[in-house]
Amino acid sequence: MKSFLRLAVFASMLAMAAATAQSYPVKPIRLVMSVSGGAEVVVRIASQRWLEVTGQPMLMEVQSGAGGAVGAEMVAKAAPDGYTLLLATASAITIRPHIAKNTPYDPIRDFTPIISTGEAVLVVAANPNAPFSTMKEMLQYARKNPGKLSYGSSGVGTNHHLSAEILRRAVDIDMVHVPYKTAPQLMIDTISGQVPVAFTILATISNNVKSGKLRVLAVYNSRRYHLIPGVPTLTEEAPGYEPPPGWMGYLGPANLPQAMVTRLNMEMAKFYSEPLMQSRADAAGIMLSSNTPARFRLRA
Repeated sequence: MKSFLRLAVFASMLAMAAATAQSYPVKPIRLVMSVSGGAEVVVRIASQRWLEVTGQPMLMEVQSGAGGAVGAEMVAKAAPDGYTLLLATASAITIRPHIAKNTPYDPIRDFTPIISTGEAVLVVAANPNAPFSTMKEMLQYARKNPGKLSYGSSGVGTNHHLSAEILRRAVDIDMVHVPYKTAPQLMIDTISGQVPVAFTILATISNNVKSGKLRVLAVYNSRRYHLIPGVPTLTEEAPGYEPPPGWMGYLGPANLPQAMVTRLNMEMAKFYSEPLMQSRADAAGIMLSSNTPARFRLRA
């Protein structure tokens, strides 16, 4: 009898989980974005497809302050009901907790990985009037002028900041970090020449690169980007440099029900594999990919 009751309870739980997955969502979802810029383009498409498939909107809310920590904290403290989600990058989840003592969340304990969808193309960009026009020349300038070259990033503990510090140590140069609260402000100051170099996202500066207001010196992903094949990677230009983790993906608060995780993963995997998404991602400077929640947890 006890075995029968246990089986009955288990069957009931499975039925409830299936019903939850089928009925979810029943109201709008708040999607907190700890990043801005080009990511918004592809996330907006995915949110529109979510509305078309489920009948419920996914409302985007950019909270990119403190290198994404502001948005991540909001979701970490949210109820695990499937109606507050996070679109984040490695900067806020994988990197910041290891180098910023005041990180207000635990990257493992406080989140449920749903799906990683790709990574932004990350670049070293320079003002055209800077005393160098290639990555090799920039490194030579930094060696000859220790402490005189400053670079900007979108904040302490971001992927950009860490990449610059790895580069600095790998080639033994002395650069001064200038942290910014937002990537757009960094772009403005790099164009004006207030800071000569920016470690940033290609999508944020692509129009200014095309207009000649900024120059791309290198890519600091693990491979070259197919739309700018002539631009080398930092690994090529700086022996000893290894890129830090890079990804963009969806997460929920800790203890998000598995049925919701499965539904979200399944739908987002479809959306991000569609031709329209690929073409928009190329234009936005994003390299797409997707995986299971379990694989995402290992990566994050």
